[in-house]
Amino acid sequence: MEKRKILVTGGCGFIGSNLVNGLLDAGHNVTVLDFGGRPFHDDVTFLDINICDREAVVDACAGMDSIVHNASLVHTKHNQESVIWAVNHQGTLNVMEACRRHGIARLVYISSASAVYEGEDIAYGDETLPYSSISQAPYADSKIQAEKDVLAFSGTGVTQCCAIRPHVVFGAGDNRFMPAILQKAQAGKLKRAIGNRDKLSDFTYVSNLVDAVVMAEDKLVDGSPVSGQAYFITNGEPMAFFDFVEKVLVALGYPPITGKVPYWLAYSVAALAEGIDTLKGGTLNAENGLTRFSVRYMVTHHYFSIEKAYRDFGWKPRVSLEEGIQRTVAALQQADSKAVGKTVKKAA
Repeated sequence: MEKRKILVTGGCGFIGSNLVNGLLDAGHNVTVLDFGGRPFHDDVTFLDINICDREAVVDACAGMDSIVHNASLVHTKHNQESVIWAVNHQGTLNVMEACRRHGIARLVYISSASAVYEGEDIAYGDETLPYSSISQAPYADSKIQAEKDVLAFSGTGVTQCCAIRPHVVFGAGDNRFMPAILQKAQAGKLKRAIGNRDKLSDFTYVSNLVDAVVMAEDKLVDGSPVSGQAYFITNGEPMAFFDFVEKVLVALGYPPITGKVPYWLAYSVAALAEGIDTLKGGTLNAENGLTRFSVRYMVTHHYFSIEKAYRDFGWKPRVSLEEGIQRTVAALQQADSKAVGKTVKKAA
């Protein structure tokens, strides 16, 4: 694999930091662009830049061979639209402008499987599914438009682009999905599932996503089948959402999930919570799974075919869902052990 200068936007978060480590392992020279992120690797250049600052982003990308655009705000409530669109869509346009001005050859966009979700069942959906035609949340809407723009941009100049669509990414260091689950479990609020637990969801262990991005980026050359394409990237092992959650919780010593909350009740509570939050101005990064979007996700099938990625660039998941859960649980137990140790030291 040819060594390249690759810039990763949003490279200090959970997915971003894993992408950075994966690209370093592949032998690339990596620069991170993140706003307020903390450096975590001696071999990486860190740039504290707001993705919404077009000229700063363009200047930061000078001299790069490739960009992995991961920076985004995950926010599934129906508020803070202007902030979400500024980061997720305008930020993407800024990255595209950098590619245009500097003649950057490759752009991988980290998209979302929610691009095709309309609140109805998706079973083994593939990339022929159309984009959602209805508004689900500012997050999904902005990611759809950003993906459309990236794929339309591919091949119009020197830049070859593709979009990677993961679904429910998990693993050690996750700062959103698992923490929300554990917070509810610790508060005794995860004793009941929403709905009948008969709807299947895809999950993506983080290293499998990293493998896909590294491999897709390497194939982004003129004439490649990857250029201008979107790819679902998951473990390919659909499981009921609350079965997945229960596996993690039981392994950590929590009781199984035995009760059930009707969908209509959970959805009503989520709608009320969103309404109150909106009246207060809308809070970012404070969802804890209680939004209409996430509740609807839990009671519909949404799992996808990953055959296109295998066909076009030879990717398939190396870490099984069961192994991914085991690794994640081990990391959580280790983190908990360290936290207890610190508490004991302070008490002493």
